[in-house]
Amino acid sequence: MRKLLILILSLSCSYTGYANQLKASLDLFITLPSVYSLTPDKMEELFRYQGVEQSPYYQWLNKEKSRAIFKRHPYENLSVDLTILNTTIPVYELVVDFQGGKFLGCSFSIFNRGDSRGKKLSLEEFNELTQAIKEHLTKALAIRGQKRKPNIRKGILTSGYIWSSSRGVAALEYNETAELGKVDFIGIRLAKKGAKGVYSAASTEHSLATVRKSELKKLVKRGGSEVVIQGLPMVDQGSKGYCVVASVQRLFELYGIPCDMHQLAELAKSNPRGGTNALIANQQLSKIDYRFKTRFTCLAIRDKNTLVELKDGKYVGPQVTFRTFEREIFRSIDKGIPLLWCLELGKFKEVPPLHNQTLGGHMRVITGYDKSKNKLFFSDSWGIGHEKKYMDLDDAYNCTTGLYSLVPILN
Repeated sequence: MRKLLILILSLSCSYTGYANQLKASLDLFITLPSVYSLTPDKMEELFRYQGVEQSPYYQWLNKEKSRAIFKRHPYENLSVDLTILNTTIPVYELVVDFQGGKFLGCSFSIFNRGDSRGKKLSLEEFNELTQAIKEHLTKALAIRGQKRKPNIRKGILTSGYIWSSSRGVAALEYNETAELGKVDFIGIRLAKKGAKGVYSAASTEHSLATVRKSELKKLVKRGGSEVVIQGLPMVDQGSKGYCVVASVQRLFELYGIPCDMHQLAELAKSNPRGGTNALIANQQLSKIDYRFKTRFTCLAIRDKNTLVELKDGKYVGPQVTFRTFEREIFRSIDKGIPLLWCLELGKFKEVPPLHNQTLGGHMRVITGYDKSKNKLFFSDSWGIGHEKKYMDLDDAYNCTTGLYSLVPILN
């Protein structure tokens, strides 16, 4: 235990002395099997920053402290130099998952277009990065990585390598054209042997929905007059205009599909600097669903002052009335199916209230309702504190620009 503690401390963070520039080594999270004994409390201790309550190195994504995120740019005026492999490889983002108070797995974004701020990787840089990662994972897992090629029928849209041994499972993923020099993203997932959900799927020969629609009903919790879906994973989109793909990632994780917002952004051609238009969101979602054994349906879209059905990319009748809107929400939530919701922010009161400058088009996830109190419950992909919010159903109807369903095909 003492040796482990010395190792962990040697791999933890250090402060450069500049108020807007920090450094943090994340080697701890790829040191197998030592990382498997990591707990949330230990992580807080290792990445504490003296004199401040909230660590600048990471943020918890839920109150249960089962998911945390490390970001290279956590705030506009703060940059954190995140690295692995003895500071030789930069990291844009790291998401760490715990289960039962112990480390479950983690996902690294080594490079992605949304956070790159215009930076590009050459083919030589790509080869150097991936070769170093492959060598480390091969040594750590004591098994040679298996090449995995894209296979649309199996929901595999990335190139890369997978490892699976008694020591754990891992996947190195990158976009199909990266090996030709057009690098859009590079990611790593690793987890304990036997990890379920997205970690299991990421290290196998398929990336399709593994959860059946009938199983989703178990997630519905009723308390008094409230009906709310529990267990929706939190994703933090950061400052990127990725609310659509971040929301989809949350549903995909719920369904056991290991495809994150950076991969989805490439599929949907999302603009990391743009806002959210309901018709564009519909087009983006239509490009995604069939690849993963999920079914996408546009339930309503706004045409001027009216919500209508959308068919073949055109605004058509009949009108989606408030009662129809309400009925679709009640029916979906009762089945355990969260809904993707496009709206204009700032038009109506919500709890907790938005910041005064938070305006414009956005996508959220509808997670519940309270019929007797006329409430709609929803969640934003903005991290902790945004898991459960609400507004009046009437107001929700009037600010809606699009309502969509994305569900597993398996019954």
